[in-house]
Amino acid sequence: MGDNVALPKATITKMVKEALPDDLRAAADTSDLISRCCSEFVQLVSSEAAELSTEEKKSTIGPEHIVRALERLGFDDYMGDVQSTWHQLKDDQKGTQRLGGRKSLAEASGMSEQEQVDLQQQLFAAARHQSGFDMPLAHPAPG
Repeated sequence: MGDNVALPKATITKMVKEALPDDLRAAADTSDLISRCCSEFVQLVSSEAAELSTEEKKSTIGPEHIVRALERLGFDDYMGDVQSTWHQLKDDQKGTQRLGGRKSLAEASGMSEQEQVDLQQQLFAAARHQSGFDMPLAHPAPG
């Protein structure tokens, strides 16, 4: 991947730490490796989506290209979560459009910033649990 693009290290480290049991730690370079894998995955899917877009003579990659790219690459197991997320995004965008630029959904919620952050963390945890990423990645050696 020629570009030097990576996910935020602190975010990856936090996700890895949350996925592991309390008595297990990840090696220092684990977050870097996961970040590289994620970046490579994004590159692979976006390249495939770009090819699909080009085949349709479109100059913009749309969500439908991403979905078809995942299918073409054999990631059919992700389709349920991808479709669900896409529909949720569409619903969220409709809500934003209804606000007519007056207030953001966050402002309109009436929640404090900390309440919004807490809710976001709960939603992330629920998503990890639903996708199976909250399962331990490895078991500690008996000691």
